[in-house]
Amino acid sequence: MTLNANNIQTVLIVTFLVAVMVVLLPWADRRICRRLGLNLRGGLSTHPRADHLLMLRKRILCAGFLLYLGVFAYIVFFSRTATEDYQVHVAVLEDLSNSVQTDHGFSDVLRTLFSEGIGAALERVRIVRLQDILQFYMNMMLFIPMGYLLPYVSSWFRARVDRWPVLACFLFSVAIENLQLVTKRGYYDLDDLISNTLGGLIGQLLFISVAYVVTDPDWKKNLRSYRKWKKSSRGHALPAYERRLNLNRVTLQGSDPEPVRDFFEEQLGFLLRSRIPPDSQGETSFLFQLGRLQVEVFCKPGAVIEEDQILTLTTSRMALIRKWLKAEGIEPEPYREESFTALRTMEFAGPDRIHVRLMEESLGSQ
Repeated sequence: MTLNANNIQTVLIVTFLVAVMVVLLPWADRRICRRLGLNLRGGLSTHPRADHLLMLRKRILCAGFLLYLGVFAYIVFFSRTATEDYQVHVAVLEDLSNSVQTDHGFSDVLRTLFSEGIGAALERVRIVRLQDILQFYMNMMLFIPMGYLLPYVSSWFRARVDRWPVLACFLFSVAIENLQLVTKRGYYDLDDLISNTLGGLIGQLLFISVAYVVTDPDWKKNLRSYRKWKKSSRGHALPAYERRLNLNRVTLQGSDPEPVRDFFEEQLGFLLRSRIPPDSQGETSFLFQLGRLQVEVFCKPGAVIEEDQILTLTTSRMALIRKWLKAEGIEPEPYREESFTALRTMEFAGPDRIHVRLMEESLGSQ
């Protein structure tokens, strides 16, 4: 992809816009939501129309991301005309290395840096093709917003912010380079893959270090707690495999099988994965499944359930699920604030003192 890197004014404008986005977006987002009484951390909001405003916020963020993609598409495709031949450049970082010359190699520059200082080292370096350096820089800057905005807009990327934004930028860059080659609107350039992916990585790190810090005032406390746990967990069995462990099955008790089956299968939409017919004592067992979550219920006729049974699920679509539940004839309780995490929750009751609790994931840029 080719940008007008020879124009210093363009370089400065792009750099300024990216810097403003990185700093101003989370600051303004947090300030506006505070004034409107919207809780971006998943807790209770004070505004009476909080669900509507939070949905509006998400649509505005998505519109901003689409605007960025539109500008991106114009720069990469529509601002240029197709050439007659296919153009490929596979010499990795050749242009970038040829843009800088030294008298006795970079090893001499490093030796001078450590022995005489940075000023003397820079005197031994000559820039002969500034446009190649600026071109690499501009391609990198073009992908910083993507690495930054993907986790800001999408809760899926936000939950996987340690790796997926930069991987998505790399895959998107590969697709762009191939599309440019097929349409003959630019080079298929391996240098672009490197600069684009590097830009996505910088955007991802900026999100973690800027957007997360600005929108979560407890980040220092959480980081200290995590580091303390990480240190103390060494040598134990499960912490080493924390990323490979997921809650898969919950076990509940019931009495009458039919209300249990109607609640999970008909009202909530779980898949009845398996059913064990009544045994000699009349006990019927169900295995319901929703995605990777399995709920097994052992129903024994005449059983008395003495304590509440709570099934807790997390979601980023609290308001929509509440609307769908009402359409199914289920009336959830008013929103509450969960005592441990201060996240917003709602509950609704089923048979045999079964309570389904929905806990909202963070809505902001955490």
